[in-house]
Amino acid sequence: MKKLIIVSVLALLFTNCAENPFTGKKTLALVPNNEILPMAFQQYDQVLKESKVVNGTKESKMIKEVGRKITLAAEKWLDANGYKNYTDNYQWEYNLIESEQINAWAMPGGKVAFYSGILPVAESETGIATIMGHEVAHALANHGQQRMSAGTLQETVGAVGAAALSGEDAEKQEVFNVAYGMGSQVLVMLPFSRKHETEADKIGLTLMAMAGYDPAEAPNLWIRMSEASGGGGQPEFLSTHPSNETRINNLTKWAEEAKQTARQFGVTSFK
Repeated sequence: MKKLIIVSVLALLFTNCAENPFTGKKTLALVPNNEILPMAFQQYDQVLKESKVVNGTKESKMIKEVGRKITLAAEKWLDANGYKNYTDNYQWEYNLIESEQINAWAMPGGKVAFYSGILPVAESETGIATIMGHEVAHALANHGQQRMSAGTLQETVGAVGAAALSGEDAEKQEVFNVAYGMGSQVLVMLPFSRKHETEADKIGLTLMAMAGYDPAEAPNLWIRMSEASGGGGQPEFLSTHPSNETRINNLTKWAEEAKQTARQFGVTSFK
């Protein structure tokens, strides 16, 4: 029985994969998009119903316009790289929500939300483009699908371990549960999340450049983010996100490469 469970887990890993169009790498896809997207759209609509959505203001119009430009850039990149129908099931939507939270997020399938609290940190249309590129990149790279799949795998492996110790005493089972829970979180799930954030930073930088925004301004956003957070926060290895310093260094290093890619698509000036 235990061997059967292990074989089943391995079969899931090898037969349920997708491809990240930006890296070309195989990614976990234990939960198919035809299940994820309807749930994501429903959850997004529910958030909008329960929130104060800002419409008709200069800021809300800018969010939608920047989102449109970033999405068009993404579709140009996908078309040019052999992924012409990649976003056919996406339903792009960009909304500004009144909230003091300094945050923005994206649902699978192209649903993006900005909280008004992040606008002073964004400071400008280019700052908004930096954030929007990052969030659109999450949606395009199927990071939501990968997170759900990793969570499913984490639970499955935990169940296999528990089954293997089913004949042991309760103390050994408890030690395993605690060690596995902490170990899988710190050594697997958190690095997995930080990798997604780094991917989204790099992809988003290219998308904002292709949309005509200066990627060299992106590090300045994270300098302001660091200032807004007081420069504090937990150590990077215990966080779902890279540190602000890591992001600033990465974005500075990648900015010229993003411009070069944009120039290949005819974009020669950046604002």
